[in-house]
Amino acid sequence: MFRSFDLGLEVFLVHPGGPYWTKKDEGAWSIPKGEYQEDESAFEAARREFKEETGFEAIAEKFIQLEPVKQPSRKVISAWAFEGDCDPSAMRSNTFCMEWPPKSGKQAEFAEVDRAGWFTIDRAKKKIVSGQIGFIEQLCQKLNYNLSQP
Repeated sequence: MFRSFDLGLEVFLVHPGGPYWTKKDEGAWSIPKGEYQEDESAFEAARREFKEETGFEAIAEKFIQLEPVKQPSRKVISAWAFEGDCDPSAMRSNTFCMEWPPKSGKQAEFAEVDRAGWFTIDRAKKKIVSGQIGFIEQLCQKLNYNLSQP
């Protein structure tokens, strides 16, 4: 999700939940994303995952398809951008369970996303995991937004 304002452009990013990410900030944020189900299109999976990870519906008149980006892990992520607005403090994420502490035999439940926020393009490029910077650059290009703007 992105939003435009008088002084520029902001993108909506999420911070992964769970104990591994607790103290990580720069280079740890992400676009809302997830795995495809066998019976759904990549676009529908993106919309479903946005809702699951944020609690917000991905509703827009126009979705901008971005070129898939190969991650350092070799996974390929497909993404769509849309203009919208939301209050990050109202974000509600789904949860996952994992053994925690490690080798304890105990299961703990964590939010898949523990917080969300709006970031200017420059700030977003510092916050987002390096493998997803290409999505921000593509969005700016498709919107004819000059990357040297604030």
